Amino acid sequence: MFGNLSTKLFSIFDKLRKSGKLTEKDIDAALSEVKHALLEADVNFRVVKNFISRVREKAVGIEVLKSFTPSQQVIKIVMDELTTLLGGTQAKLTYSPKKPTVILMAGLQGSGKTTTAGKLALLLRKADQKNPLLVACDVYRPAAVKQLQVLGAQLDIPVFSMPAGSRPADIARAALEHARNVDHDVVIIDTAGRLHIDEEMMAEVRELKEVAGPHEILLVVDSMTGQDAVNIAKSFNDLLELTGIILTKLDGDARGGAALSIREVTGKPIKFVGLGEKMAALESFHPDRMAQRILGMGDVLTLIEKAQANMDEEKMKALEAKTREGDFNFNDFLDQLSAIKKMGPLDQLLSMIPGFSNAIPQMSELSFENKKFKQFEAIVLSMTTQERENPDLIDGSRRKRIAAGSANTIQDVNALLKQFNQMRQMMKNLGGLAKRSRQMSKMVGMGRRK
Repeated sequence: MFGNLSTKLFSIFDKLRKSGKLTEKDIDAALSEVKHALLEADVNFRVVKNFISRVREKAVGIEVLKSFTPSQQVIKIVMDELTTLLGGTQAKLTYSPKKPTVILMAGLQGSGKTTTAGKLALLLRKADQKNPLLVACDVYRPAAVKQLQVLGAQLDIPVFSMPAGSRPADIARAALEHARNVDHDVVIIDTAGRLHIDEEMMAEVRELKEVAGPHEILLVVDSMTGQDAVNIAKSFNDLLELTGIILTKLDGDARGGAALSIREVTGKPIKFVGLGEKMAALESFHPDRMAQRILGMGDVLTLIEKAQANMDEEKMKALEAKTREGDFNFNDFLDQLSAIKKMGPLDQLLSMIPGFSNAIPQMSELSFENKKFKQFEAIVLSMTTQERENPDLIDGSRRKRIAAGSANTIQDVNALLKQFNQMRQMMKNLGGLAKRSRQMSKMVGMGRRK
């Protein structure tokens, strides 16, 4: 989502880095460009105005202009203010000491509310070892209850529902009683949405709030709707007093204005973001990490967490050693493609690597969707053991044989070899990732014990 904005900001700050000593005029010129970049990204005008004002106030101080690295000081100020704009620190869910914790999901129809309810249940089960119950209170949209039941069956998470014609408040009341009897520690209530905010919908959600006594009221907002998302969030917050926001479709091609505006306009934190269609594609929101990604500085911590969750530690150690020795081959390639598929879209992963985010447009051929992966697998399996272990052996005649054996063209084989070499280079740059992961885990552990 932030691709265009990141590229523009990177270009602006790259010019600052090359300027050496800065004057107040240099900073004003750079901030004018930043202002236009944010406005083009559909960030709220007042938010942009306040943001630029805060940055300028700090950036033109004597300690910045007279320092040895003024450009780095300015970039640091921008990153800190961007982090503040996005919420400052991670806003976690509040769990009730007395079970169950009740989470009320609100939002307009089409925002992805029902799917997000399932994603949230899965995330809380995996990350916090909770035993969630999904509650189907959307009794108006055709097949809404069935959709939640199908999601629950896919995720092996129970769904509470009642016969057609039941009132949402009655469903919520019965669901809470059921949760207490069956020992569910989290209840996630999926409510009805409308195509637009109306009094009937809001009255129903307010009644659900009174009956269920939710500890969290999370608004699900489609980030692709830009400034409309901000207006919707403000309206819901005025009527319901939200505790947090979930932004969906953050992996889309919208300009990012909603994510950068919504916290300051509503005063409510973004708690989770949806980054894809898969049920595991919901993540906790970290303002500092997102600010780093927007500025092209990467997000190694999130990448490490994804790697830890999806890669076998022994395999990571072995791969680390192979990468250091320059021995990355096609057998490793297949293993890593499988792991990468579990971690998420490759462009998202590359945006987390410092220095790679601005290279993504030039690496558009790095595509590992299911169809492509099966083609890659067929080509690799058509290689001899020797070729898989030593890819540099694959010359023109071998490529022709591999293409025929895998029912592909020589161009397909050439494309795979090109992508393999790009990935081998990427793995070389990431050579110390597994080691840093273990070191950072130890440091976090030591910090907690103090």
